[in-house]
Amino acid sequence: PGYLAALQDGGFVLEPGRVLELCRTTMGIQALIRILLPREEHWYDMLEEIAGLSHEAAKALLLFKERPASEVQATVQALEHKADDVVRRMGNALARTFVTPIDREDLHRLTGELDDAIDLMNLSARVFALFRLERPTPPMVELMVRLEQATAVLAGVVPNLRKHRFARLIDETRRVRAIEKEADAIYREAISALFQETHTDFREMWKQKEAL
Repeated sequence: PGYLAALQDGGFVLEPGRVLELCRTTMGIQALIRILLPREEHWYDMLEEIAGLSHEAAKALLLFKERPASEVQATVQALEHKADDVVRRMGNALARTFVTPIDREDLHRLTGELDDAIDLMNLSARVFALFRLERPTPPMVELMVRLEQATAVLAGVVPNLRKHRFARLIDETRRVRAIEKEADAIYREAISALFQETHTDFREMWKQKEAL
């Protein structure tokens, strides 16, 4: 089979014997498939871009500790628009392409969920501005810190998709889940404390609840 000798493996010619060796294991078959597929890096570029935007949005939201809500909201919204553009480009690329390096549904879902996270950050920033909150409460700050930590992990781990380091992806997913559990506990405690305290201004209590 002359065409087998022409396969490229990282710049080296794959001899027929090497191809057969690869086919003997599941990992080898996956490696051979990656060799045969077109080397299109733009899929990973878009995933890494939107993961980075999620982290930038989380950092911008955290600036509410020291900056006006209107300024924070404008910054997060600008990042949200950039994320929408990534989603649009991903959708167009999927519509034009038959073979993708990652399952089509996974590409669509991962891009969409990262965009949804940025949308929710934008919603939080809008609430800060709409309700004219001057500064976040301590629980709000703790939640924003956990959000920044989780998105930092995501932005750092998504490039491993390009390198097929799936074990690293699994490990970092556990880190994100641990941070999420911490955030859930902070939220529950904050809501409980909010309704246990005596408030002279019901509107202030309602604003804090919505902002959480």
